[in-house]
Amino acid sequence: MCFNARRNAGTSPILSLISVSLAIEFLGGRRSVLSPTANFRSSIADARDSLRPARNPAARTTLKRLMDPHAKTASPVLSHEAPESAVPKPPVARREAVEHVLHGDRRVDHYAWLRHKGNPEVMAYLEAENAYTEAILKPTEPFQEKLYQEMLGRILQTDLSVPYRLRGYHYFTRTEEGKQYAFHCRRRDAEGAALELLLDLNLLAEGHSFLGLDCFEVSEDNRLLAYSTDTTGFRQYVLQVKDLRNGSTLPERFERVTSVAWASDNRTLFYTVEDETTKRSHRLYRHVLGSAEPDPLLYEETDERFRIAVERTRSGSFLLLNIASHTASEVRFLRSDQPTGEFRLIAAREDNHEYYADHHPNPLAAEHPGSAANATNGLFYIRTNSGGRTFRLVTAAVTDPGRESWREIIPNRPGVMLAAAEVFQTHLVLFEREGGLPYLRIVDLTVDAGSALEASHRIEFGEPAYNASIGENPEFRASDVRFQYESFVTPRSIFDYDVRTRERSLRKQQPVLGGYDPSQYVSERLHATAADGTRVPLSLVHRRDTPRDGSAPLLLYGYGSYGISVPVNFSSNRLSLLDRGAIYAAAHVRGGGELGKPWHDAGRMKQKRNTFLDFIAVAEHLIAQRYTTPEKLVIEGGSAGGLLMGAVANMRPELFRMVISHVPFVDVLNTMLDASLPLTVGEYEEWGNPQIAEDYFYMKSYCPYTNLERKAYPTMLAKTGLNDSQVMYWESAKYVAKMRTLKTDANPVLLKVNMGAGHGGASGRYDYLREIALDYAFFLTHLGIGE
Repeated sequence: MCFNARRNAGTSPILSLISVSLAIEFLGGRRSVLSPTANFRSSIADARDSLRPARNPAARTTLKRLMDPHAKTASPVLSHEAPESAVPKPPVARREAVEHVLHGDRRVDHYAWLRHKGNPEVMAYLEAENAYTEAILKPTEPFQEKLYQEMLGRILQTDLSVPYRLRGYHYFTRTEEGKQYAFHCRRRDAEGAALELLLDLNLLAEGHSFLGLDCFEVSEDNRLLAYSTDTTGFRQYVLQVKDLRNGSTLPERFERVTSVAWASDNRTLFYTVEDETTKRSHRLYRHVLGSAEPDPLLYEETDERFRIAVERTRSGSFLLLNIASHTASEVRFLRSDQPTGEFRLIAAREDNHEYYADHHPNPLAAEHPGSAANATNGLFYIRTNSGGRTFRLVTAAVTDPGRESWREIIPNRPGVMLAAAEVFQTHLVLFEREGGLPYLRIVDLTVDAGSALEASHRIEFGEPAYNASIGENPEFRASDVRFQYESFVTPRSIFDYDVRTRERSLRKQQPVLGGYDPSQYVSERLHATAADGTRVPLSLVHRRDTPRDGSAPLLLYGYGSYGISVPVNFSSNRLSLLDRGAIYAAAHVRGGGELGKPWHDAGRMKQKRNTFLDFIAVAEHLIAQRYTTPEKLVIEGGSAGGLLMGAVANMRPELFRMVISHVPFVDVLNTMLDASLPLTVGEYEEWGNPQIAEDYFYMKSYCPYTNLERKAYPTMLAKTGLNDSQVMYWESAKYVAKMRTLKTDANPVLLKVNMGAGHGGASGRYDYLREIALDYAFFLTHLGIGE
């Protein structure tokens, strides 16, 4: 698998861009979110050294130039008792007007110069911002350390993941106390078999401030491992091959790889690469190990809206080339035992038609769900939105896979989003969303039933709000389904589910050290009513003894883009908030995927403002129901969720006490006007194309950077990464610089730049905890909540 492009994710290719930026809970990518684990994100050395201001004389001279004593900026303080002489002054970015005129509209950007990463003045300014933030947060350092030790004390630092079985081996990861990264291991499925260390990420991270692991694919004969790593945070992965028999690394090395799959001959690799400028995955190559010949280019995608990824079906029979934009897709296939053959097309792309395929190798008896005539090479199970926005499931014979041959086995159900379909020898596993909640449905392929739905059942879950997802299930002939379940009060739990007996076996529950008692916490599912009457779900958690009289601080998280759902996930770190009397809530606003594709449609393009209005409605509902007050309401979001933070702070600044934004997508108009930046062209289908006047003016109406104005704003902490490839560091820098010249209050506005990471923040698990401790200490202290 490639961790940034998990197989059969079944949504738009934005999922291949999702990070696990978990600065307070989780975030995602420009412009997007959500990878379910933190094991594969991770920065290694303590980044604080690189975040201190430059110490050489030349740099100090540049820093001094950036400090403008005449600028009209407030003096932020955390302690109102601090003498004015002790209050650090924020850096002031110089203004250099750059004029833009489009569609008869004139805009002036005074901070466009901050885009020039190679300019020493830019780097000096970012270091000055870090120095200022460090000085402001200096009084919170003891509290940060206390929170860090508190959160660390709940984690079993030396631990093992639940092994999954693949071709006679059990694969798992282990962590060791004091080590930033996981060890990837396996053991043969035989009594007394020795442990094999496949990858030591700590070793690979030596000499680097960041390490990310993406692809991890073992050849069919179990002898070779193809894996890719990034050491910058820019998501620029290098693919290498390791011989697992002797531990040596083969000489082959492939740059900018986005996905990889083995042919069944154990010597042929198929891999996709990205464009050097736009980072769009656009070319497919084939490589034979040991060959000195140039790798043949098999496919190049020229439409800039589309990205490509290669994978191998769980059955092992086929390689699939998935080609997708945000609104359309097509799939090409090749037998894995014919690596020199040509990829064939299942169905040509059409506007607004998405489909995704998986394979079943054996023709089924006529009475079985999914059976089809002429299935001598098996069937493709195809999830398609051709019958409705919430998708349906069809089958087609491999020998005749075109749309005219598709046979429906599960119809479109408007209230049920069919978000994924996984194919196994005896059953299907469907991932569905209904009423804002996730469900897992098992379809038995061995029973005599009139339809696939009649041959199916759902795995039942009892809590009012939860998260359930399909786990690691690489074996096609498995009789159990592994899934993951958690909620705001139930730690992450790994189950194996017997599809015959319908019994579930708990394989492991996330250990929470220190005597965690879930009965002391309450999880609730509520609904707020938006201005247009739409019911907006929200999930929250608090201690049972937290008063509901408006006195509790509340952290409200939001995202609302790309059809991505905010999961109701467990966090042992969050207990440090809940045990201090805070409430945590997640707003499931339009633009997300909680209620399926229509929910996404209602919060994108020219419906984008619904996302912001929904979030405001949720905040107002929580205040009206006396969960909190505006004076104690903190909001948080990242990436596209950072856009949400910026928009609502402009629209209703008096509603919030504090805003925490991670890698925020706040300079929407300028970014979407620059087609050379990663993601821009493909995201015209999410935000609009500002070269079109109607799209331009709609985007301008909510762009956070463009709409900053002279008024009071909440306290703010913006965090970004210098090597971010999805939301460039300068968006946060420009936003903070401009806000300081306009705000009329004395609330702090801080910028923290991780100089050694990208979109996902720190990659090491200990560094990651320190990031959370900083955020928590900042806003708890600001709300007057002590250690």
